[in-house]
Amino acid sequence: MNGTLLLRIAVAIILLTHSVFGMFNNGINDFGNLFLNQIGFAPFGVFLAWSIKLSHVVAAVLLILNKFIKLAGFVTIFVLIMGIITVHFKEGWFVVGGGRNGMEYNFLLIVVLLAIMFPNGWNKNTIK
Repeated sequence: MNGTLLLRIAVAIILLTHSVFGMFNNGINDFGNLFLNQIGFAPFGVFLAWSIKLSHVVAAVLLILNKFIKLAGFVTIFVLIMGIITVHFKEGWFVVGGGRNGMEYNFLLIVVLLAIMFPNGWNKNTIK
């Protein structure tokens, strides 16, 4: 059993719940139309929103299967960093408590993904 199994399952659950509900309550289309299109991604906002959420679903499946972990991690980290830049940074650090909608959650997910991607740490052979 891989030492990252619990982290992979936890991140997969987070990615799935963050994505799947929006597929059934119009949340993804709203994110594309009401946010992404409004901040300059028009007319591609809905396409981008669906691409982001589908990438989360694919990454979750790959994490559970323990396949293509680095690819899934890099794509998801890119999405999370873009989320920080476009949404969370201006709100500050805290998701709740000392603020609202901040970047702390994305930061934690990025660090956990890096730990999953590089379970033996960082060295000259890490990127292989």
